[in-house]
Amino acid sequence: MQNKARLELADYEAENLARLQRAFARKWEFIFMQAEAQVKIDRKKDKTERKILDSQERAFWDVHRPVPGCVNTTEMDIRKCRRLKNPQKVKKSVYGVTEESQAQSPVHVLSQPIRKTTKEDIRKQITFLNTQIDRHCLKMSKVAESLIAYTEQYMEYDPLITPAEPSNPWISDDVALWDIEMSKEPSQQRVKRWGFSFDEILKDQVGRDQFLRFLESEFSSENLRFWLAVQDLKKQPLQDVAKRVEEIWQEFLAPGAPSAINLDSHSYEITSQNVKDGGRYTFEDAQEHIYKLMKSDSYARFLRSNAYQDLLLAKKKPESEQGRRTSLEKFTRSVLYSNTPLAKRP
Repeated sequence: MQNKARLELADYEAENLARLQRAFARKWEFIFMQAEAQVKIDRKKDKTERKILDSQERAFWDVHRPVPGCVNTTEMDIRKCRRLKNPQKVKKSVYGVTEESQAQSPVHVLSQPIRKTTKEDIRKQITFLNTQIDRHCLKMSKVAESLIAYTEQYMEYDPLITPAEPSNPWISDDVALWDIEMSKEPSQQRVKRWGFSFDEILKDQVGRDQFLRFLESEFSSENLRFWLAVQDLKKQPLQDVAKRVEEIWQEFLAPGAPSAINLDSHSYEITSQNVKDGGRYTFEDAQEHIYKLMKSDSYARFLRSNAYQDLLLAKKKPESEQGRRTSLEKFTRSVLYSNTPLAKRP
């Protein structure tokens, strides 16, 4: 009885079978014989393999010939259909907009009756579309172009690709490169790097000094001094943090401060609350605001200023070969001088 109940056809299956018998009336006996032969072959297979094949066949027909009343996935994208009907179920993840996991298989979800669109539905759809607009999409070709441009820009600063001039002091006895980096007169290549990004000029001590002089000429040096003070605060010992927080507050943010900076109301309110329980990151919001302000305004004007253009176009004076001495030569001369009487020294 159980096998009989299991093998009985549903109403829609019986109708489809009758339709096929009428369509292939002349060839039905041949089709039936082929089906019997296939069943005999399947019976010789392992039981587990038969179950796998049976489940695969059922899944195939569920997708391509779904039960009446279910969504036909070959004619309609079930995910797109669900997004349009239920925009409130769309959530934002790290990788963009995703859908909530479906509790049931999309093939066996019964189609819902169409109802009239309400104001709430339109409001939810607007929210969904706004979420889609905020989604950050970037083509792979654009990413590749940016990577190639970055590589070409920094190629001359990579010692593995472009040999350093003067020679690399780590593999030679010439320390002229270190002397140039420590000098307050930057080379043309070093000045050129300041124009790559705002972070490049902040990382270079000489670049910060030049930028500070420019800000002083524009009477806005307090922005950079505040940013540097906050950076220094993050490196202070824990016992000195509270005292340093109060000093920064009194100098830059307190009412009537001698070097008051321009903050928006939101950042100022957050910073005022953080000062009550001072820590290394008390001025994080204020520092970020000042950083963006300098990057978008002061830094762009600095790159267009005469001071930067003069440094960029200045050519380094050629050094004579006689004036250049390697560290090995200096060491050799010092040893010779120490062992030579004063009367015989040149």
